[in-house]
Amino acid sequence: RELLSSDAMKDYNRARVYLDENYKSQEHFTALGSFYFLHESLKNIYQFDFKAKKYKKVTGKEIYSDTLESTPMLEKEKFPQDYFPECKWSRKGFIRTRWCITDCAFDLVNIHLFHDASNLIAWETSPSVYSGIRHKALGYVLDRIIDQRFEKVSYFVFGDFNFRLDAKAVVETLCAKATMQTIRAADTNEVVKLIFRESDNDRKVMLQLEKKLFDYFNQDVFRDNNGTALLEFDRELSVFKDRLYELDISFPPSYPYSEDSSQGRQYMNTRCPAWCDRILMSHSAKELILKSENDEKIVIYDHIGPNVCMGDHKPVFLSFRIAAGAGKPIANVHKCCVVQ
Repeated sequence: RELLSSDAMKDYNRARVYLDENYKSQEHFTALGSFYFLHESLKNIYQFDFKAKKYKKVTGKEIYSDTLESTPMLEKEKFPQDYFPECKWSRKGFIRTRWCITDCAFDLVNIHLFHDASNLIAWETSPSVYSGIRHKALGYVLDRIIDQRFEKVSYFVFGDFNFRLDAKAVVETLCAKATMQTIRAADTNEVVKLIFRESDNDRKVMLQLEKKLFDYFNQDVFRDNNGTALLEFDRELSVFKDRLYELDISFPPSYPYSEDSSQGRQYMNTRCPAWCDRILMSHSAKELILKSENDEKIVIYDHIGPNVCMGDHKPVFLSFRIAAGAGKPIANVHKCCVVQ
């Protein structure tokens, strides 16, 4: 509420805020939230009512929390428990809203996919078992938002996808000239730690790997040139290349950053840094952006606060303009969406 009434936001005269605050519901809680601020220069903005199956004009500022399941202006789902049985209580799912600006209709889908529970398990196979779980969950969301219940429109999917680098391939590349030492638990013989040492150079330790430890001796490899040398190991999206498009990544891995307020650029030694936070789109949404290009328009896909501590994730943003009429070739023109 302070943000909505702040001087910085005075030109945004309409807003919709959706916060899942139903903390105690194991069946429904997703820990997701979506904030939409609409600038006064936009004359006609309509939002889709999924229950009534029609667009409604957006006026005023409204906040929805607690039980979002009863709000007809969005679709919210939590993934079934059997998607990720290692978690006693998962908070993963998605929130979808649909908008119409001028004659252009599109979905905005806020998503949170499953994490890697263990570095050691992620290292065992290529691709990892966790990658397969995320693949299944993202496929479910994409099928859900283009099913037969509603008209198909362009869509943007954004949030914490928890996409990780191919752990086995990364470790084998970073430690190509190292020897591996395996440490097992005395009672169970389970592998609890892997130590990679240089073959010479006094057997210097290059990498220590445990369930929740990824301690590589040179973090600069993840920061130099925005870590782009490691993008070849970012492979999870390739499965969806026929369904999803992403602009070129030109920012460093967005996770896991130190939560020490004085260490804004430092990664924690808990996970291999990866581009977890992404903004993806349907191919029709890609056309929407690119066909809108003109002298005034620049598309920017980047992260926020490179030197500022913002928690363990760096926020990622996509900035673009949609020209009036850009939606005509790919979406039905709605009477509600004519520019006045």
